[in-house]
Amino acid sequence: MDYEFLIKDLKLNKSQKAVGTDKGLAKIGDGIVNLTYSIAKSIYLTKNSPNNNILRTGLKVSKKILANALKNANLKAFAITRADAHDLADTAEALVAFVWLDKKISLDEIIGYLSQNLTGDLNIRNEEIKSATEAFTKLLNHIKEFLPNK
Repeated sequence: MDYEFLIKDLKLNKSQKAVGTDKGLAKIGDGIVNLTYSIAKSIYLTKNSPNNNILRTGLKVSKKILANALKNANLKAFAITRADAHDLADTAEALVAFVWLDKKISLDEIIGYLSQNLTGDLNIRNEEIKSATEAFTKLLNHIKEFLPNK
């Protein structure tokens, strides 16, 4: 199905702020980010299970993880001025949605990218935050080339 028309106006404008602050894109991105991270984490936990147990999880990605990943990837230019962690997380979600709607990355690619970049014991919350932040930073760095550059 073709749904690229949903970002046609943003592609014409080609503004970093227009893409990064679009609330509708952020809502779409929220679903994409939470779905792909839940699957990536399930893959990682299952592959690293000492008992070979299949583990499925469905968690929301915290705004802290996404905000820090956006900062680490040097993509704050897409966010509003004086953005708080919630605003930065929304921007990260909007960027993921934009690139996905533009068919530059698939859900499978996002899941693969995240699951391959997760490390450590994700059952320890501080380790999960660090690992997920690094994985999302790498994902955001990977999709940079598909984002507006001004």
